[in-house]
Amino acid sequence: MEIKDQIAIVTGGASGLGADTVRALAAKGAKVAVLDLNEDLAKAIADEVGGIAVKVDVADSDSVAAAMATVKEKLGVARIVMNVAGIGIGRKITSRKGPHPLEDFMRVVNVNLTGTFDVCRLAATDIASLEPLNEDGERGVFVNVASIFAFDGPVGDTAYAAAKAGVAGMTLPMARDLANYGIRVMTIAPGFFDTPLARSEVGEAGVDKMVSLVPFPKRPGKPAEFARMACHIVENSMLNGEVIRLDGAIRMSMML
Repeated sequence: MEIKDQIAIVTGGASGLGADTVRALAAKGAKVAVLDLNEDLAKAIADEVGGIAVKVDVADSDSVAAAMATVKEKLGVARIVMNVAGIGIGRKITSRKGPHPLEDFMRVVNVNLTGTFDVCRLAATDIASLEPLNEDGERGVFVNVASIFAFDGPVGDTAYAAAKAGVAGMTLPMARDLANYGIRVMTIAPGFFDTPLARSEVGEAGVDKMVSLVPFPKRPGKPAEFARMACHIVENSMLNGEVIRLDGAIRMSMML
């Protein structure tokens, strides 16, 4: 699919990987809707690229439905959907503090997994009604975000790993569900990328530890590199139903 002149949605688009994805899509000529819980940051990015900002809590289905309706009203149906919104809560399943709070586990799952599914199910219904773009019958593409923790989670990340494993696990069946509608589904599983969220979770000492585990290149990933991969997935129609690790060949130790 050519990105130029297409409408795109990026959840979590106000910062980090999402913000660079917004910029990359806009640079290729897409009309981008920046969906984020932080309305002020979303507006700043949207103004930068000539897009629109829409406040959304992806863990709240009513909020997701309202945001999708706003995008449709202001721009039209988005054929490109990037689910980048995500959170993490580092906590062992039990410790001297007691058991892992169930509400924290559910919040991580609701944002990272259920929120991704919710956006996809609503977007797919709208995209299915559009005319195909090309002789392949392509109508749209979803790019979801898992994590290397889905396959290789360290101590204290059971909730995050479970949610991201769910995103990875639904990639192929979702692609099969949507094949007759010409909608592709792909997932990127990033390693350690230099974002404010990642640094806040691991701390400066953790940054050095993570980088030490990367065979090559010996550095954190750059959000722009993630964005380039996301755009390539949109442009390469043979990419479908797969999870791509974007991680410099890192494999995690048990503890960070």
